[in-house]
Amino acid sequence: MPEEERKFVLNLFARSYAQVWSSKRPEFVAMFFEETGTLQVNEGYPAAGRDAISKVAKSFMTKFPDIKVSFDSLTTEANGVKFHWTLTGTDAGPGGKGNKVKISGYELRQLGKDGLIKNSKGYFLTEEYNKQLEGGN
Repeated sequence: MPEEERKFVLNLFARSYAQVWSSKRPEFVAMFFEETGTLQVNEGYPAAGRDAISKVAKSFMTKFPDIKVSFDSLTTEANGVKFHWTLTGTDAGPGGKGNKVKISGYELRQLGKDGLIKNSKGYFLTEEYNKQLEGGN
């Protein structure tokens, strides 16, 4: 595939992925992964398979009922594609304190032959995230 077309496809995929995070449909997030794909958030245990990935997505969607994930940029690295994002939402799920959160991070992905995500390792600043959850901006 020509480079320009490949970049277009990757950007379209990234924009669609961000959009489904905002859809409140965790199973749609999981559909971007291979059947046996993995999603790891920071240093947590990797969620393996679409059911487990859907549960991770649902946990964020429950915590932030008004979740919005925006696609910031995409870069190609030697070890994968880096999807940069920003999450905004109100911590209004069960036990939430009602505080607004805005945190940016990225997912470093390896894509499979079918173009779906084989492995994704997500990163964001945990300390900043926790501070915002507690109400300190």
